[in-house]
Amino acid sequence: MRRNTDTLELPTPLLEKRAGEDISEKIVEVVLFCCALVSILTTFGIVFIIFQVTFEFFQKVSLAQFFLDTRWTPLFAERHFGIWPLINGTFLTTAIAMLTAIPLGLSAAIYLSEYASPKLASILRPAVELLAGVPTVVYGFFALLFVTPALRSFLPLEIFNALSAGLMMGIMILPTISSISLDAIQSVPRSLREGAYAIGVTKLETTIQVVLPAALSGISAAILLGVSRAVGETMTVLIAAGQEPRLTLNPEQSVATMTAYMAQISGGDSPRGSVNYQTLYAVGAVLFLITLALNIFGYWIASRYKEKYE
Repeated sequence: MRRNTDTLELPTPLLEKRAGEDISEKIVEVVLFCCALVSILTTFGIVFIIFQVTFEFFQKVSLAQFFLDTRWTPLFAERHFGIWPLINGTFLTTAIAMLTAIPLGLSAAIYLSEYASPKLASILRPAVELLAGVPTVVYGFFALLFVTPALRSFLPLEIFNALSAGLMMGIMILPTISSISLDAIQSVPRSLREGAYAIGVTKLETTIQVVLPAALSGISAAILLGVSRAVGETMTVLIAAGQEPRLTLNPEQSVATMTAYMAQISGGDSPRGSVNYQTLYAVGAVLFLITLALNIFGYWIASRYKEKYE
């Protein structure tokens, strides 16, 4: 009698074990999907609430008052709802922070990747990244109690000013720019460096003309991530920059940022549903759109230059 070998029948215990494994895999898949779904729904919920209250705000305040007025005094008797003083303060402190963080962070990344010995780099990199673990409120008080008095010895600074806040924000985001830029520089193939050395190019010229252009995608992402963090920083600017909204490019003066105003309003003094309460969401919506635009631009930069060196 010929035995049929076309199909292999597993014993019943093995079939039951495989069925149990399939069920376990499906349960794990469903659990992981639910975890991912929670984060997505949370994001959509936040966006929905922000823009729902923002829409209610614009039922009471016109777009012209919000985008064309140059004064921001929603808490005063004479109310003005011009958002530009808050945007001005945000970008002024952010510009100072980036002028501090980009040169220092990029220089640290270049040194750790191209010049430092592996042993020294293994010590210095964690030391730089420790700055990211310092609470932002500490940076704020350090700027107010140390940096501002030191700068006032030779600059006519106000007690609360954009310069001190921006400098400390730059130190705060330095580890972000340095760490991501370092990873981007180290990912450049060694063959590019060796090819440059073979034709007699110095290490500095190789770094500037070969390595940095090849790592431009990662460096750009690091810078834009630093900008996004600086735009969204709250405690440092709240403590050191003050809460006086004004249109100025003078870093010696006190300014108010969008996040500082939101922290001021969220203290609970404004009744729910009032115009003052709704300004919190209107400013938050503007801040959300700014950071979203920065992230989209960063993604475009990364994708635009990534393929050049693959």
